[in-house]
Amino acid sequence: MADLRDLFLLRPDVVFLNHGSFGACPRPVFAEYQRLQRELEAEPVDFLHTGRTLPARMAAARGELAAFLGAQRDDLAFVPNATWGGNVIARSLRLQVGDEVLTTDQEYGAMERTWTFVCEKAGARLVRRALPFPLVDPDGAVEAVWAGVNARTRVLMLSHVTSPTGVVLPVAELVRRARERGIMTFIDGAHAPGQVPLDLDALGADFYTGNCHKWLLSPKGAAFLHVRCDRQELVEPLVVSWGWRPDKPGPSRFVDEHDWTGTRDPSACLAVPAALAFRREHDWDAVSAGCRALALEARALLLDQVGLPALCPPGPWLAQMVAVPLPPLDPDALNAALRERHGIEVPVTTYAGRPWLRVSLQAYNSLSDIEKLAAALRREL
Repeated sequence: MADLRDLFLLRPDVVFLNHGSFGACPRPVFAEYQRLQRELEAEPVDFLHTGRTLPARMAAARGELAAFLGAQRDDLAFVPNATWGGNVIARSLRLQVGDEVLTTDQEYGAMERTWTFVCEKAGARLVRRALPFPLVDPDGAVEAVWAGVNARTRVLMLSHVTSPTGVVLPVAELVRRARERGIMTFIDGAHAPGQVPLDLDALGADFYTGNCHKWLLSPKGAAFLHVRCDRQELVEPLVVSWGWRPDKPGPSRFVDEHDWTGTRDPSACLAVPAALAFRREHDWDAVSAGCRALALEARALLLDQVGLPALCPPGPWLAQMVAVPLPPLDPDALNAALRERHGIEVPVTTYAGRPWLRVSLQAYNSLSDIEKLAAALRREL
């Protein structure tokens, strides 16, 4: 994949093993993003005025994204990031005293804080179920989460791909069970689009939010919120602006309220089709398969380095993110040492009471990057 490295803007003096945090935008996609920004600045009113071309351009971008995600165009709204999408849903559902929101112990910190915030305001409760350790089969994970369901459970909130460890959770079966029980489902897909196959209509979650700036390779500021059509009446905008009860309604109240929340730069969202085109032009399914193979090779090498057992077998748990357990240490100190002394950008997370090294790989990575990390670990540990 060395030939693709030059298509990214990353600094050559940094071994970048942290695509999962904020992604990295390819040069052609970033060029389109900047072209759109220059178009905006050349005639801001013409670009942004909702009575001119912007609604049609946003709809076209949503349409291309929806086709990729297996969704209907007007069931999608662009949002700045997945955390924003999570806030829209958490603040819309009007939890009551005694309600419970069921989740796992591997959720993203910002999303966990969001739901804790709304639960505390409502007198509800966020219930965290521990995933099995180690993870062996998906059925065991499903049963571990489902054991937390009771008559008070109103929402099931799950990551599709967990942030601390990069594990792909068996969300489809949990969504199916929840729907049968009348429990609403919110899936945090921050790491899923572009890393794992998605068919949102088939999945059937009530609410699903995901980032485009990570594995879909768009510029920062592009994400989506997908709401099943029969749940859209429940959803309120975080910001009330001209999209609420607009003078000229579009085909979807849900889209109207989220497409226009005041003046902002929509260029990142409008550049999403360029990111999808870049992926098609470079046979990204094959690229992703190569990244998954490299991720497993990296995990094997690093597990051998630290001499500790794996969190899970490779399938069906892993895609382009892998986590390796570490001996007891100061995560912040190791992270700083790897960055400052070795020029390696890689996060050290905490899960199940111990530190983990999370490696997330994209087309610009190679085995030599992993070997440099292994050599740095030998020195630092």
